Amino acid sequence: MDAKTQKAELTRAAIIGAALDVAAADGLESITLQAVADRVGLSKSGVFSRAGSREALQKAVIEEYGRSFLAQVFVPAMQQPKGLPRLNEIVRRWIARTRDVEAFTGCIYIAGAFELDDRTGELRDLLHTEITRWRAALRRTVLQAIEAGHLPAGTPADQLVAEIYSMLMGLLHDVRFLRDPQAVHRTEASWARLVKSYQTA
Repeated sequence: MDAKTQKAELTRAAIIGAALDVAAADGLESITLQAVADRVGLSKSGVFSRAGSREALQKAVIEEYGRSFLAQVFVPAMQQPKGLPRLNEIVRRWIARTRDVEAFTGCIYIAGAFELDDRTGELRDLLHTEITRWRAALRRTVLQAIEAGHLPAGTPADQLVAEIYSMLMGLLHDVRFLRDPQAVHRTEASWARLVKSYQTA
């Protein structure tokens, strides 16, 4: 990669990073070329030439958030054996990311879903695709735990995924809005109890 190409890629990454910061603070709809230009010290046309339209930048933010989320939560968990060890690691890393990242920046998946829930269009469709893909990955991991015999054969995978998702949404609310120092501990306890309830069902 030559120096010019590397510089262009770094500039684009800085633009998307700045747009992520805007979205985290004020929502996806708050992203504008001018707001991002002000953050990175470029002209509005300079942002457009590197990232495209406002809509393209909003989509890039959703995609980048998804990449970062999966890289921190899902990909490292793949080092664990299939089944409950892997599912436990996913939940552990998700709790840790919520505590260490989303507690301060917010969650594009959750905040964006509330922001766009009553709208139509490509931005909502993209966010919906990203979230359902993540839930599908969770569901596959639950099914692997069932196949491995770590969870009973009759375990309803969709129900367990919904409960995990609800549990993490509650954690985000408690650490970000309530600023409850015990929220992580309670969520870890809830997860242990939830797993046990399925194992002994």
